[in-house]
Parts: sequence; C-alpha cells; structure tokens
Amino acid sequence: MFKTIKNDLPASIVVFFVALPLCLGIALASGAPLFSGLIAGIVGGIVVGALSGSNIGVSGPAAGLAAIVLSAISTLGGYENFLVAVVIGGVIQIILGVVKAGVIGYYFPSSVIKGMLTGIGIIIIIKQVPVFLDMIKQLVVFLWRPLVLDQPLLG
Repeated sequence: MFKTIKNDLPASIVVFFVALPLCLGIALASGAPLFSGLIAGIVGGIVVGALSGSNIGVSGPAAGLAAIVLSAISTLGGYENFLVAVVIGGVIQIILGVVKAGVIGYYFPSSVIKGMLTGIGIIIIIKQVPVFLDMIKQLVVFLWRPLVLDQPLLG
C-alpha cells in the first residue's frame, strides 16, 4: 500500500485542489453549508479509494445531486433532517447491495436521468448569476473611481 506513496501523495494533493472548488460549488448550489461540501469531498475520496481496490479510480462530488439536495433540504425542513434522511438512504442502499438488487436501475429511462442532469446544470448556472453580476459591479466601481472621485486607481 505504501510502496507507491512517493507518486501517490503529490497526485492526491493535485486531485484535492481540483476537486475542492467543485465540492464547495455543489454545496453552495444545493443549499448545504460549504463545510459539508468539503467534508463530503474528503470522506468520499478516502472511502472510495479504500474500498475500490483499483489502481485508478474517479470519484468526487456529484453535481447531479445538487437539485435533489436543494429540494430535499427545503422539503424536509432543514439540513439536520436531510442528514437523517441521507443516513437512512445509505442503510437502504447497503441492504439493496447485499441482496443484489442493482438490476432495478435498468428500469429507469435514460431520458429521466438526462432531464435531471439538465435541470441541475440550469440550477448551477442560475446560482452563479448573482456572483457574476456582483463581480461586474465591483469592476465598474474599481475602474470608475478615479474618474468620479479624482483619486488614483490603486491608491
């Protein structure tokens, strides 16, 4: 396990810095606390890496769940209630895995999955519009300040 640590450690640091903004962005888009996105990314990476048994693996935050999480948090009445539902869902998944019930997935039409992913993309874009507009406002104020207030640009 530790004979390739020389190569694995730098690679894991790079993956962490690539996944960090995604984890935080998905937490923001789903209405969860930002810290939960960080914890989910770290725990998910460690658990998948430990359990996969593969030399290579891709895991990380699933943007496809942002709309579902946002809806669940508002429907269940808060983030704490949502966490209880996640634990119950995890237990159900473990039970279904033990009884080999994965074939149920074949009965979900691909159009439903594509529609859900499209909705999620739209939600993520809409959540970023206020941030973008605020950036533009700050840029305009920064650039026009010297003209209006007769002050130096960086002073």
